[in-house]
Amino acid sequence: MMKSTRITELFGIQYPIIQGGMVWISGWRLAAAVSNAGGLGLLGAGSMHPEMLIEHIHKMKEATDKPWGVNVPLMYPEIDRLIQIIIDEGVKIVFTSAGSPKKYTARLHEAGIKVAHVVSSSKFAKKCEEAGVDAVVAEGFEAGGHNGKEETTTLTLIPQVRKATILPLIAAGGIGSGSAVLAAQALGAEGVQIGTLFAVTQESSASDAFKERCLQVGEGDTMLCLKKISPTRMIKNELFQRIAAAEDRGANVDELREILGKAASKRGIFEGDIENGEVEIGQIVSAINNVKTVDEVFADLLRDYDEALKRVDYQR
Repeated sequence: MMKSTRITELFGIQYPIIQGGMVWISGWRLAAAVSNAGGLGLLGAGSMHPEMLIEHIHKMKEATDKPWGVNVPLMYPEIDRLIQIIIDEGVKIVFTSAGSPKKYTARLHEAGIKVAHVVSSSKFAKKCEEAGVDAVVAEGFEAGGHNGKEETTTLTLIPQVRKATILPLIAAGGIGSGSAVLAAQALGAEGVQIGTLFAVTQESSASDAFKERCLQVGEGDTMLCLKKISPTRMIKNELFQRIAAAEDRGANVDELREILGKAASKRGIFEGDIENGEVEIGQIVSAINNVKTVDEVFADLLRDYDEALKRVDYQR
């Protein structure tokens, strides 16, 4: 059984499992289900207008009495308003990403909010410690959606970040089983953040077409692209092929943005345009064979973790 760690103690949760705050996927149903199962559910504010975030926060308060939080990409266009809503609504936990942790951490702390920040290198992990965040999420190259430019894998990243900071450490990127959770702990992580497994659950707000497409993905069917804008892992669909061809001929940022069009991730994830939308998902998706409930995902993770622990003990 998974033991308590600094992450479980920090957030007041049963298991050191955090659900990724994914755009167009992490609404109140998914976040509440994860929190009720013993993990930490996160609302994905990156795809919510301020009024929608308020609605989801209110529904979260009704759906669970367990700890939960909000994931906030700091490049969000109405970020100041979003931060104020989070403070006014009494949210207790915030995960930030895609920006400097120095900008809002002190303000959030003044409101009694615990802050974790997502990084892709040990360099930025050190900056998190300097900024005073409560925990750091080290996300490897395997993760879906927006990725670090360093392209460092989780297996390589976690031990380097562990050496770079004394902060409670959460591993992310390619975590798709209980044995992967145990491996992350062996590398120095005290918790994990899981996106892809939860993206393909019944409670996920992604479209059915998105989930069905994810079930068909094989090894090597996702890849990073858009490196001139923001490295993004997505399924190799028609949109990906157009982007890849443009990148091969040296297209500039403006041309790439034109190919993407408006609301590309919404098209691909929420509206189900799986060929012309940005279908973001992690490498571990190739291991998913059916759409499960959040409770079933937790049961699988815990069972596999115990089996992996027995294997390790047997080999000692």
